[in-house]
Amino acid sequence: ASHNGEDWHVATAAAMLARAHRSEADLECGAHWPARQEDCGRLHVAGLKPGALHNNCSGKHAGFVCYACHAGIDPKGYTAVDHPVQQAAKAALEDVFGTVLGVESCGIDGCSIPTWAIPLDRLATGMARLATGQGLAPGRAAAARRIMEASIAEPFMVAGTKRFCTDFMTALGGVAYAKTGAEGVFCAAIPSLGLGIAVKCDDGASRAAEVVVATVIAALLGRSDAPELERFLRPVLTNWNRMTVGGLRPSAELVEAAATLAP
Repeated sequence: ASHNGEDWHVATAAAMLARAHRSEADLECGAHWPARQEDCGRLHVAGLKPGALHNNCSGKHAGFVCYACHAGIDPKGYTAVDHPVQQAAKAALEDVFGTVLGVESCGIDGCSIPTWAIPLDRLATGMARLATGQGLAPGRAAAARRIMEASIAEPFMVAGTKRFCTDFMTALGGVAYAKTGAEGVFCAAIPSLGLGIAVKCDDGASRAAEVVVATVIAALLGRSDAPELERFLRPVLTNWNRMTVGGLRPSAELVEAAATLAP
């Protein structure tokens, strides 16, 4: 989920569906144009319009469809909150994050699936559980490890070209997991330290959340002064003429707090 809708993302989601003998027609996420102008341009030149596979959540939805087929469930209507697929997803969330999800905390995402409000401390704890398997049943721990290791090994599939998630994980050399969310939410994990991280920026934007996550992870890894991480810790802002017009930086309070985390 949250990918750019680049060719590799689209092809991978399609291949997932094909292995379950399903197709794009089974996806219920809706369609939107890819995130990058280059990919939109190629569709225009070919006289094509975006489909559900270009949706940034097509991989997640392909997973829902594949799960339904594997479990012998009719995937039709899988986005409904009372569908067996979403009930299974809800149960998994409650298990991993250790919290009860009631109807009062449920909304509908842009891709049409139920979206659950989870307390920030539970979100961080759940990320640690996904990274270590601690507190999870053996089968779920194995699944979590497989997903975490695959994401760290292939960061392009998590987001895509010029995306923070992909570039930051690549720069870290495979020692941490990072995943953006909507409305200023960002999650991360460092498996070797058994730690999970969850951030929510009140302005709902991702750029501040990215700097916070980079600052915390760099401190935890003892790499706050690493040159290869500078562009994530203090990104430069440019205009359309590529002139430097400003930049982002962590607050002094955040830097001071993060320093206490250093090994």
